[in-house]
Amino acid sequence: QVQLVESGGGLVQPGGSLRLSCAASTNRFSIYTMSWYRQAPGKQRELVAEINIGGTTNYADSVTGRFTISRDNAKNTVYLQMNNLKPEDAANYSCNARWLLHAYWGQGTQVTVSS
Repeated sequence: QVQLVESGGGLVQPGGSLRLSCAASTNRFSIYTMSWYRQAPGKQRELVAEINIGGTTNYADSVTGRFTISRDNAKNTVYLQMNNLKPEDAANYSCNARWLLHAYWGQGTQVTVSS
């Protein structure tokens, strides 16, 4: 069982930045594909960004060029740098760890974008 703990959410003005972190409780972190998802009230959860074990990244079209996902295997942590935030980015952001048929979720961290 892998526990994931997100942090870094909060209130930010449009155009601002936040960096989310997701710490994993495993010493095999490097084998997991790590992803960030978000879910806004009344909407389906959507994939925001993903990084595989080789460091290849994938982004939702709506965040490409503004968000950057990265991982630090030595710290068992995945990050999501979010720049130029827009009101439509407001959501609960959660991270996911995936390896073969195993998948784990964190509780999420809330991001609010408002002036």
